[in-house]
Amino acid sequence: MKPFKIMSIFGTRPEAIKMAPIIKELEQQQDIFESIVVVTGQHREMLEQVLASFGITPDYNLDIMAEKQTLESITALSLNGLSEIIAKERPHMVLVHGDTTTSFAGGLAAFYNQVPLGHVEAGLRTHDKYSPFPEEINRGMTGVLADLHFAPTVESAKNLLKENKSASNIFVTGNTAIDALKTTISEDYTHPLLEQTKHQKMILLTCHRRENLNQAMDNIFAAVNEVSREREDVAIIFPVHLNPEIREKVAKHLYANENVHLIGPLETVDFHNIANHAHFIMTDSGGVQEEAPSLDVPVLVLRDNTERPEGVDAGTLKVIGTNKEDIKIWMNRLLDDDILHKKMSLAKNPYGDGQAAAKILTHIHRYLTEQSKLMYNCIER
Repeated sequence: MKPFKIMSIFGTRPEAIKMAPIIKELEQQQDIFESIVVVTGQHREMLEQVLASFGITPDYNLDIMAEKQTLESITALSLNGLSEIIAKERPHMVLVHGDTTTSFAGGLAAFYNQVPLGHVEAGLRTHDKYSPFPEEINRGMTGVLADLHFAPTVESAKNLLKENKSASNIFVTGNTAIDALKTTISEDYTHPLLEQTKHQKMILLTCHRRENLNQAMDNIFAAVNEVSREREDVAIIFPVHLNPEIREKVAKHLYANENVHLIGPLETVDFHNIANHAHFIMTDSGGVQEEAPSLDVPVLVLRDNTERPEGVDAGTLKVIGTNKEDIKIWMNRLLDDDILHKKMSLAKNPYGDGQAAAKILTHIHRYLTEQSKLMYNCIER
């Protein structure tokens, strides 16, 4: 039997990090699978960093990124380009990840071409269609299109069951972010910023979400600026997103603060290892909420809600919102309260054992084998 052709589609840095373990696992199973990698280039420069880190060369790159691109243009360009590639390659299955516009467009393109769809990191929900925006609707619609749902946790699987997805097509696999971490963390890792901040409590900050591009982001940066100026024992490392709107707000609030180290986007290995040395992390990122528990690092979530309640329930995440005074209070609490810090650091990791990619491919192989048998039986009749 010829190998099953699996097409992995993604377009952003976080997707690439989490799809990389699956792609590398596909490469290890070439007798069973043929891997086709398609990127839309929704985040061009940051995506290329991740691909280089994991040694992945795309078979197709739509390169759709443009200045001042809109959600509408991303969707249209991705859908048209992906549909053409799927029609040409005729894969046995398309894989998309999570909640991006690329994921939704990839799922829709697979549906239009009548190709089965596997959804990695399925079932995350806030139940608020505008938070996160547009991700909540993207992942919900992708779930409607999907044939196989790879849920990272039991809680995510329960969300899918509540939406009347077939239990036989839902699989709890853990999160591929943990697979990626296992390949990037090194106890011997060094970085000039770690040396520069070794006598301070280092906080790693990330902030980029579309729904925070308003007063919320001003509040976050103002709080960080005030706390870091008031305390000599604090150092902030902030890899700044390439979005010009974010950089404008950073310039307004955080320039000329010697305790805030503003740097460009980090390569995956650097980000994971710097996170591993952080006293705590402040973020509005979904992926970081999953990675930090494996590093025993507390996380303050700069959002009003999260689609990752498992981390909150476990005690490793605290959702603190975007009110300036609330942010300052929680920063100071985690800096000063050693008992609270230890409790959050030692919370149980709810996101799996680092074997998610292998589990996902096992389920895909079983599904496609069964589909092949059904098709063969129909032909025989």
